[in-house]
Amino acid sequence: MTDLVYKRVMDDLKKKIESNYFKQNRLPDERTLSAKYHVSRSSVKQALSILAEQGIIFKKRGSGTFINPLYLKNKSIFSYEGSNLGITNNLKTEGYDPKIDLLEFKVVSPTAEIAEDLFLNPGDQVYEIKRLRSVDSTPIIIESGYIPVKVAPKMNERVVSGSIFNYLEEKLNKTGTKSYMSIEAQPSTTEDQRLLGLKPTEPVVIMGGIFFLDDGTPFEISNMRIHYKYFNYNTFVDLNN
Repeated sequence: MTDLVYKRVMDDLKKKIESNYFKQNRLPDERTLSAKYHVSRSSVKQALSILAEQGIIFKKRGSGTFINPLYLKNKSIFSYEGSNLGITNNLKTEGYDPKIDLLEFKVVSPTAEIAEDLFLNPGDQVYEIKRLRSVDSTPIIIESGYIPVKVAPKMNERVVSGSIFNYLEEKLNKTGTKSYMSIEAQPSTTEDQRLLGLKPTEPVVIMGGIFFLDDGTPFEISNMRIHYKYFNYNTFVDLNN
């Protein structure tokens, strides 16, 4: 439950940052934020630390905590920031209407490659999930994934029609903390063109990789085919580390 406290603070701060709530792009100090949210300073400190890791805010010694102006200029609907794993949490939905259409959901036996990547035992099965994500009725992502049944035995169509990461965290007390991702551009397929409204000459951005739980267990192989107009990749590099 403690983990969810800092997350609520972090999510609310991020919404306020994106709506230009803070004057002069400066955040209140930790003591003020602690009183405002009625939480401990350690929860506030954790929330601010993650926002700093994402490059959203920065601390200026002796002056306070400020919002990164370059972050505010990012107007992409989908923005992958490296440290925020769930796609639902990467969709900038303020003022938009997000939607998930479930295209496929079934239990299958994994291929040898999938079984190896997810460290499955003989006889283990996986959920095969395919979804289409849209914002304001505009399709932007075709998402395909495989999740071991043993990780979430009661997963159903209702669950996968929403945020799988939130379900794992809130219902199963399992948190996704790491991923190994690759990003590339490829020519669009006929299915990409049909589902994403692309022309035959237009490409897609492909993000693929493996997601891990906080105990190191690989829990999903994912492949996302993203409309190139709605993708932006951001990362924050700290040369001190």
